[in-house]
Amino acid sequence: MKILTSPAQLQRLEGILRKSLPLALPVFGAVLNINRGNPGQYEVLVDKWPEFGAVLARPSGEVVNGDMGHCRRGVTQCPGTCQVCSELPWVPPGAGERRLLEHAGSVLPGPGSVPGAAPGVRLGSLSPSHVDLLNDTWPYGGNARSRRYLAELLARFPQVCLQDSGGQPVAWVLTDHLGTGTHSYTLPEHRRHGHMQVALTVAAQRAHARGFPTFG
Repeated sequence: MKILTSPAQLQRLEGILRKSLPLALPVFGAVLNINRGNPGQYEVLVDKWPEFGAVLARPSGEVVNGDMGHCRRGVTQCPGTCQVCSELPWVPPGAGERRLLEHAGSVLPGPGSVPGAAPGVRLGSLSPSHVDLLNDTWPYGGNARSRRYLAELLARFPQVCLQDSGGQPVAWVLTDHLGTGTHSYTLPEHRRHGHMQVALTVAAQRAHARGFPTFG
């Protein structure tokens, strides 16, 4: 397979994949991240260029296995059906089926009180000091490897956090290398107040402002 390194090629690939949404979601988010600074240090490979039939997104320098039927990274076969070999695309609740959330004209809330959130809850951000909390609440967490992974997400990718009046996290949404939501959580004592819906809405608005589509 051929690694695409030219900015012009990567921009062209982004445009091609955008026309194939939502089938291209497994790798589209990775391409968007690469074209916006590549915070996750990923690379994209195609079977041929420019008339490619398959696209693979993986960490830079990773050795190609050759068996994409059991891969762990994002793979899209274009045109035709989509082979998903990674986390499913992030789907915020309440979105219509196969409908792109349009927030281009929305005003994104900054730090401070958030419309729709409970009194005393404000929009903030997670810090590296919260990595143990994330690791303890992530279904795949609880070990050193997951802790390193979550610390990397905190350092490199956008996240949304709602905090109480004391500045402690009550709900959060993390995104990953593929532009998907990988860890969303509300602390048990703060549930049934609509915090997650607010956090997901803010995350969707911010993603859309950066050119990332959000499907439900």
